[in-house]
Amino acid sequence: MKGVPKGSRPVIMTFHDIGLNCIRALFSHEDMQEIMRHFAVCHVDAPGQHEGASTLSTEYTYPSMDQLSETLPQVLKHFRFKSVIGLGSGAGAYILAKFALNHPDKVEGLVLININARAESVIDSLTHKMTGWIQALPDHILNHMFGKEEIQNNPDLIATYRNHITNDVNQSNLAQFFKSYQSRRGLEIERPVPGGNINVRTLMCPALLVVGDSSPAVEAVVESNAKLNPTQTTLLKMADCGGLPQVSQPGKLTEAFKYFIQGMGYMFSASMTRLVRSRTASGSSIASCDSSRSRSHTNDNQPAREHTDVSMENVSNSTVNQTIVMSSSKTEDACSCPGH
Repeated sequence: MKGVPKGSRPVIMTFHDIGLNCIRALFSHEDMQEIMRHFAVCHVDAPGQHEGASTLSTEYTYPSMDQLSETLPQVLKHFRFKSVIGLGSGAGAYILAKFALNHPDKVEGLVLININARAESVIDSLTHKMTGWIQALPDHILNHMFGKEEIQNNPDLIATYRNHITNDVNQSNLAQFFKSYQSRRGLEIERPVPGGNINVRTLMCPALLVVGDSSPAVEAVVESNAKLNPTQTTLLKMADCGGLPQVSQPGKLTEAFKYFIQGMGYMFSASMTRLVRSRTASGSSIASCDSSRSRSHTNDNQPAREHTDVSMENVSNSTVNQTIVMSSSKTEDACSCPGH
């Protein structure tokens, strides 16, 4: 990798969801270029999930979610990264969160899109087994990505992603990744309570949880947020947005990412124009991501570094205290994912 990070500056590490890598496409959006001038970016692919991947050997045992998360320290060691800011969606969000729980000293912050911290329920497991005889793999994945309303009302979008999932991703490898995610364990996180157990398991770094208001992951994201430290966690619910905010509203998501990075003590000079905040009906407090968790960093003048893609196979065989409601008052161009 060219341009190895220097000093205390972290690298942005991304991890994709099942069946697509729209996180990677997000970094092609014009609004993301300012961030990329300040940070190196490392995209991590799960085994066999990159486009054009060969079918994994029948002797290969696909790693569990826990095992995938434990591969990330090897990525850091390989590239000599000291720490990262994680950005993941769905399965990738789960893997990065697991990594942060087990290696808190390696993760400075997390942006988790459509995070689901719980294990698959018995009912969900039985449903998948029963519908497995009827539905093809792409249908399962589309239902994972999009809500019923979005599937019914946006047939062109669904057709595009069905084509991408079917033709651009190795189906055998994809099925193994999907099965691994469906077999995940719960993250077993617990919200710290003043005067309670000081050894509860929770994320130690700042975290921004992101979900579209019509995403099938809304309930899971809200539940995950309720289990995290409210002084370190912000929930961003994007209005008029479906299952892929990184695709439908990349500019607004990038703006929120900039705020988040500023809250960590970086990029103080970044320009902000898109976010609109409003109080929720519950009266919970509204806070931007640049709240009282800033730290002193002095490396903003470091040169920009190259985009790096990493395949793991190449490295190793109850109330929401902080909420941002992002309005859709301005139309923006969608970020293309299929085919990148």
